[in-house]
Amino acid sequence: MTEKDAEIAHAQAVREACAADLMSKANVVGVGVGLRRRGGRQEQEVALVVMVRRKLPRAMLAEADLLPGAIDGVPVDVLEVGDISAR
Repeated sequence: MTEKDAEIAHAQAVREACAADLMSKANVVGVGVGLRRRGGRQEQEVALVVMVRRKLPRAMLAEADLLPGAIDGVPVDVLEVGDISAR
């Protein structure tokens, strides 16, 4: 197992452990594992990707709905995706 494979496996385990809690937060529509994006560019850092309807300023969110910067050493990347619906 490569180092990247180990990072992905750890991120997937963290996602499984915390997905329900993250999904209970206002504005969150999905949680996955992927490569972090910064400034519109994809990085090589494995992250929990928390999909939200719309990115909002921290001041507009209740304390309970704020997302952490990392969970168990896995960075959290917030991705604005709008509303998700089945087609």
